[in-house]
Amino acid sequence: MIIKPFDLNKINFNNDNYILLHGVNDGAKSDEILNIISKNKDREIVKYDESEILNNIDEIYNKLLSKSLFEDKKIIIINRLSEKIFKFISELLERNIKDISIILKAAVLEKKSKLRALFEKSKTLIAVPFYEDTHSMLLTLAVKFFKEKKINISSSNINSIIQKCNGDRGNLKNELEKIEYFCKNKKTITSEELNKLTNLIENFSISELVDNCLAKNTKKTINILNENNFNTEDSIIILRTFQHKLKRIKNIVEDFIENGDLEKSISNAKPPIFWKDKEIVKQQIKNWKINEIKDLINDIHDMELNSKKNLNNSIFLTTDFILDKVS
Repeated sequence: MIIKPFDLNKINFNNDNYILLHGVNDGAKSDEILNIISKNKDREIVKYDESEILNNIDEIYNKLLSKSLFEDKKIIIINRLSEKIFKFISELLERNIKDISIILKAAVLEKKSKLRALFEKSKTLIAVPFYEDTHSMLLTLAVKFFKEKKINISSSNINSIIQKCNGDRGNLKNELEKIEYFCKNKKTITSEELNKLTNLIENFSISELVDNCLAKNTKKTINILNENNFNTEDSIIILRTFQHKLKRIKNIVEDFIENGDLEKSISNAKPPIFWKDKEIVKQQIKNWKINEIKDLINDIHDMELNSKKNLNNSIFLTTDFILDKVS
């Protein structure tokens, strides 16, 4: 059966559920998963990537059947899945394993998708499509955020932020987090400050720095560091830019692993990659394996926490981090 995202609130997780979340709006899918987790704090949440399931399928089956992993009712979340998971899910349904709820998080699934058809045509399985957020939806979220945080910002600047988010509330949340951190000791943000803070693509020096570091262009990276007087405020922007670009590379690499066509994976990237950036993106992809990308994303998260605890030295810590990764 097909339901709308807001109907997920009506689902009783005391029952066994199989739920497929799919579509372009990754931020909205993530929000709904967080809502489910927050409303089921008495349950243990078990998360897998599709690759972990498929590479250890016998072990997963054994754990499910023996309940060594599932003494009580659990919620299993499977991320980054594709059509490859279809057989596994079909066999789970045939075995009728009790006391589990499974949430599948997928990107866009074509109408001819067997997985999508399985969930949509069933009377017991649940399919939830996620479309792009409208401008008004994102505007409501942004206005609520600035009101709650008591940050003064013009309506035109709010609209400017939303236009850069490509209809994805996940992108909006990332931008709002940066603004919240920037406004920690102030309650007003100007257009000039906003452009520097939120526009990762147009902030040429920082974007170029991160691109060349990920491409392992050591000489160019060092030159950019020497030519720019980056400061404490820049350190968080640099790290967030790393996160943004790494997640983009990760998505491209995962798509490339799936379809075997790098050009197609780059062309399908969202937000779109400009033609002038395609060569350096290819260089970045060649330099980082998928596991290294995942590890680096975690390292940057830890680095950001460390920088926030050591604000006076944050730019030095960030610079050392960059030099270590580019070598």
